Amino acid sequence: MRQAGPAVAQARAVRRTGWGPLAATGTLILALAATALSARAETVITSHGISTFGDLKLPADFTHLPYVNPDAPKGGELSQWMQGTFDSLNPFSVKGVGAIASTIMMESILTGTADEIGASYCLMCTTMEYPEDRSWVIFNLRPEVRFSDGTPLTADDVLFSFETFRDKGLSDFRTVLNEQVETVEVLDPHRIKFTFRPGIPTRDLPESVGGLPVFSRAYFEKHNLDLEESSIIPHLGTGPYMFDKMDIGRSITYRRNPDYWGKDLPINIGQNNFDTLRYEYFADGNAAFEGFKAGIYHLRIENSSKTWAESYNFPAVTAGHVKKDALPSGAKANGQGFVFNLRRANWQDPKVRQAIALMFNFEWSNQTLFYGLYSRINSVWENTEMEATGTPSPEEVAILQPLVEEGLLPPAILTDEAAMAPTSGERQLDRRNLRAASALLDEAGWTVGDDGRRRNAAGQVLTLEFLNASPQFDRIITPFVENLNALGIAARLENVDPAQYEARTRNPQYDFDLVTDNLRSSYFSGPELKQYYGSATADVSVFNLAGLKSPAVDRLIDVVMAADTREDLTVATKALDRVLRAEGYWIPQWFKAEHWVAYYDMYDHPEEIPPYALGVESLWWYNAEKAGALKAAGVLK
Repeated sequence: MRQAGPAVAQARAVRRTGWGPLAATGTLILALAATALSARAETVITSHGISTFGDLKLPADFTHLPYVNPDAPKGGELSQWMQGTFDSLNPFSVKGVGAIASTIMMESILTGTADEIGASYCLMCTTMEYPEDRSWVIFNLRPEVRFSDGTPLTADDVLFSFETFRDKGLSDFRTVLNEQVETVEVLDPHRIKFTFRPGIPTRDLPESVGGLPVFSRAYFEKHNLDLEESSIIPHLGTGPYMFDKMDIGRSITYRRNPDYWGKDLPINIGQNNFDTLRYEYFADGNAAFEGFKAGIYHLRIENSSKTWAESYNFPAVTAGHVKKDALPSGAKANGQGFVFNLRRANWQDPKVRQAIALMFNFEWSNQTLFYGLYSRINSVWENTEMEATGTPSPEEVAILQPLVEEGLLPPAILTDEAAMAPTSGERQLDRRNLRAASALLDEAGWTVGDDGRRRNAAGQVLTLEFLNASPQFDRIITPFVENLNALGIAARLENVDPAQYEARTRNPQYDFDLVTDNLRSSYFSGPELKQYYGSATADVSVFNLAGLKSPAVDRLIDVVMAADTREDLTVATKALDRVLRAEGYWIPQWFKAEHWVAYYDMYDHPEEIPPYALGVESLWWYNAEKAGALKAAGVLK
C-alpha cells in the first residue's frame, strides 16, 4: 500500500483529533506550506545522462561519439573465435554454458562510452530525471523503441525485466538488487520510476538500474522462458543485432537488424557496422590458431605471448594479407591470478597461501615463456589511480583505524606497504623463496617427512590440484607444480574440458583448490563489489570463486559505496585494495597495456582507439575493396 503524503497524513490526523474547523484549517495550511517548501528544496535534475562525479563529457546535442568514424560503411562479416563449447542461449543462468555474445540482442535504458569513466547516456530514453540525492530516478522512454520483431517497448517491459532479475537473476545479483530498490512504478506507457531504499548509498543506483537489460514481456511469456534455466531459445531484445543461426557447441552467428530503431541516434552513428557477427568455437588455442591460418575466421584477439612472438610468420602474414597490430589500451588490468578456494580448510591459513605464492616465479616465466612481454599485476585496480601504493596515507588510515580497533584488521595494515607479489630470481626454482616458503609451512604445522612430503599432525599429506581448462596454460602451470613438489607439496595439474570446469567451479560444487580467475572491479566501483567480495553472496556467487568472507572487506565496500566525491572514492578504494591484497588469497599473474590483434586485411578501425575499449564489434568496419583484393589473390574463399 502506498504511504500517504505529508499533507494527506496531516489532514487525517486533524480529523481524528476532533478539533474545530479553525484549528483544523490552520494546521492543514501549515502542513501544505511545509510540503511546498520541501518540494522546492528538492532540486530535480533533467538530463540526457548521468555521471558518477562532475559533468558529462558530451552535451545533449552531440552528433556522434568523438572516437567513431561517422562515415563507416555498413556490410560484411566479422568472424572471431572462442574456446570451448556452448549449450545454451541464456547467459543469465548457472545451468549450461552460455554462447558468446548471447546478450548482444538486448539493450539497456542507459549506455556507456569507451572514452569516459563513470558516465552513462540515454539510449532508450530521451531524458532522465533525478533529485540531487539520487534517491529515485525517472526514465522518459523513447516511444520509437522497438524489439527486433517490430513490437514496441513500453515501461511495462522495463518493469517486467526488473522483476525478472530481482526474482530469477543470479543469486548474488538479486541479493544486491533487492537491497537497493524499494519500488518500481510505471507512471505511463513511456515513463518509469525507480525509488531506492532509504539508508543506502545511492551514488551509482540510477546508472545501475538504467543498465539492466530489457526483455519483451510478451515474448518471454509466450515462450515460457525461465531466467534460471538453460535454453536454446534466444532472447528477444531491442538491440542492433539479433540471433541468426547456430551449430550448437560449434558456432553461432548474429545478424544486424536492418530495421533497428536506434540506427540514426547520435550515440549509434558510426557503430554496429557489420552485417553479421560470427563466432567459431575450438577445443583449444592451438586448434583455433590453425583455423585462423586456414581462413575459417578472420580476426583474432591474441592471448598467448608465445603465439604472438613466434607464430605469426605464415605466408598470409609475410605477404601482407594478414595484419598484426599492437594497439594501445588504457584500460584497468583484469586482475588475473591464481585464486585459492577458501572454503577448503588447507587454504584458510594465510601462511600456507603465502608459501605457495612464493613458488610461482613470474620473472622466470616472463623471460622464458612470455618473451618479456608482460608486466606483473599487484593490485585489484592495477593500471589506475585507484591502486594502493606504499604505506597508507593519513586519509586511508582514518578509514582503516576503526577496523583495527575492532580487531577486524591487524595493526600492521596501518604502517606496512601495500602487499606486492613476491619476486624471484632467474632460475625456475628460486632457492631463497624455497627456504622462506619452507619456514612458513613449518610454522603452519606442515612438516617434511622421510618421503619428502609435507604432513600435518594428523599425518595428512598437503595436496594441491590446479584445475585448468586451457591447454595453453600447461606450460605455465607445470613449472609451478614442479616448484611446489620441490617444497614437499603433492601438487598436480588437472586438465578438464570447459563443461567440467564450469560445473566444478560453480555452486554448489566449488570442487577445486586453485584456479585461474579474475579479481574483478570497476574503475569507479560500487554495489557490484558485494557480488565480487561480499560475505552475503560468497556461497552462491559466480564471481567470488574464492569464497572470501571478511567483515573488514564488507565494511570497506560500504565505505566505497558511500563515497560522494571522486577524492573520497579514490581513498576508500585504495583502502579496500590494500586489505584485499593483504588477505593473500590470490597469486597475481600478469597483464599488458596493449591489444594484440591479428586480422585479414579487410577490416578497418578508427585512427585512434578509445582508451577503455578495443571495440571490434562496435567500432570497426568491413572494407569491401580490400576484401575484393584478398578474394582476387585467392586468400579468401
